[in-house]
Amino acid sequence: MVTVHDIEQYLFSWAPQELAADWDNVGHLVGDAEAEVRKILVSLDITENVVEEAISSGCDLIISHHPVMNCTWHKVQNIRSDRPQGRMLMNMVRHGISAICMHTNLDAAEGGVNDVLAEKLGLTDIKCFNDEKIGRFGLLKCEMPLVDFTHSVIKCLSCNGLRYTDAGKSVHRVAVGGGACGDYISQAIAMGCDTFVTSDLSYHQFLDHREINLIDAGHFPTENVICPVIIQRLKDVFAQLTILPSTAHDREVIQYCIKGEE
Repeated sequence: MVTVHDIEQYLFSWAPQELAADWDNVGHLVGDAEAEVRKILVSLDITENVVEEAISSGCDLIISHHPVMNCTWHKVQNIRSDRPQGRMLMNMVRHGISAICMHTNLDAAEGGVNDVLAEKLGLTDIKCFNDEKIGRFGLLKCEMPLVDFTHSVIKCLSCNGLRYTDAGKSVHRVAVGGGACGDYISQAIAMGCDTFVTSDLSYHQFLDHREINLIDAGHFPTENVICPVIIQRLKDVFAQLTILPSTAHDREVIQYCIKGEE
């Protein structure tokens, strides 16, 4: 019998809890640690629709990247059915569905979010560029114009679109940071990178850093690359389990409207 605890321990062997940021909330967050697991749903986020999908699919466990209960900026003060988070948590407990969340520890882990993101974008000779082990940088096999690279990013990550600034440099030495990694722009510059692919960049980050090409490819596209890897790793170790990708939360929710010529 495979338990929720067994799954958590395997995931921690890949992405140790010690790698998580001190503000983060990772590991087994909802449910009974000794509950048997037969079917798992894997999703970047746990939303109400994902929980309904888990219920209808007969899943015992949801594994996500983003914590269902998160961090210092969004403390859980109550669990009420008239509030979205409370309603979702109550629904999970009512149906015996557990949650395991691997967040910044999986960002930093070898073979985790940022290694997969770098490989997905075609980088080689991939290395960490900060003490937190979050960011990665590497080289493209062939230098290319920035506009060509932006189209490559959209194709590789299945983005709906992206935002970028042009520092007047072609693309060869590229830094990546899955999710909101704008705080690492200066470190990417210090590593001699000409381009940084991340998400959730602010106006002032675009404005203040004109010495590097900045590409905001979206939070979901830069991190969802890890979900197929989680699924494959679990299948390799727990062949007796059924492991499903979420179809309720499998694409970018942000749409882009581009001004056309009049």
